[in-house]
Amino acid sequence: MVQVVSLEEAISKVQNGMTIMVGGFIGCGAPDQLLDAVSQKGIKELTLIANDTGILGDAMSQLIVKRCVSKLIATHIGTNKETGRQMTEGELEVKLVPQGTLVEQIRAAGAGLGGILTPTGIGTIVEEGKQKFVANGTEYLLELPLGANVALLKAYKADKAGNLVYHRAARNFNPIMAMAVDFVIAQVDQIVEVGEIDPDEVMTPGIFIDYLVQKQPREVSDVG
Repeated sequence: MVQVVSLEEAISKVQNGMTIMVGGFIGCGAPDQLLDAVSQKGIKELTLIANDTGILGDAMSQLIVKRCVSKLIATHIGTNKETGRQMTEGELEVKLVPQGTLVEQIRAAGAGLGGILTPTGIGTIVEEGKQKFVANGTEYLLELPLGANVALLKAYKADKAGNLVYHRAARNFNPIMAMAVDFVIAQVDQIVEVGEIDPDEVMTPGIFIDYLVQKQPREVSDVG
């Protein structure tokens, strides 16, 4: 049963040492207020699964800056120089995964599959330590499913049953991550009554969502 909760209650589900997934693509579709709360709480030793670690200074980047993460699984880190610095200095374990492979590993976890076969990485260091298969004369790597304890997602709109609608490209990784974890927390811009979202518009069914957190307006300081 979906619950609408405060930011503080939602973040209580994220604990030291957990594996978390975070939606978004260089900030687009990333749950900024959830991420701010995690970094401010001082949670440590997280394994983070995400497309990237944001742009230095944004909410996603603070998970790295504030040393909340000990292991990162992502497709690139080029937009956050602190991630690269920590990796180079041996302070952060980083596993870089081709973007399509990462998406399909997450999808496999959500669908209950044993893994996926992909030719991406054949003949490179990506194949080291992995099983290979040949089908119809083509060589493939077996990539295993990738799940997590908690997902932190962002949607444009939700109803009180947890059905989610994303805004254009902000959809990105959010729907597949919702299916691949034990507990889903969604930050949403607005929450409406059940029935106010056309069923054809639902992108993530409420059955996958546990907590909804409505985004709060930012406080604006007086000027002058």
